[in-house]
Amino acid sequence: MMSSINNASFGGYTRQLREDRNLPFRIMAAEFDIDAATPSKIEKNERNTNEQTIEKLSEIFTIDKVDLKVCYLSDKITYQLLNEEDGVEILKVAEQKIKYHKQQQAQ
Repeated sequence: MMSSINNASFGGYTRQLREDRNLPFRIMAAEFDIDAATPSKIEKNERNTNEQTIEKLSEIFTIDKVDLKVCYLSDKITYQLLNEEDGVEILKVAEQKIKYHKQQQAQ
């Protein structure tokens, strides 16, 4: 999982997937029933996405939805913390908090 994503942005990753399949924007737009400019905006990271879009992209590209979701959400977190001096430390604490809360929910 994720080996082909590496450090690519969500938009860059979706562009790579589309280009690898020689899939024009107009066909993607038709699949989503949206304006033809929207897939371009997603690829340029100019448009946010949602669970429904991630689901549809995973169907179009026949890839794991989790990979797309991880790529998208990690982008959001990266850009949120990019200019924070202690960004990596914040991520470490957040990871600990997630584990704690998941453990609490499981009880």
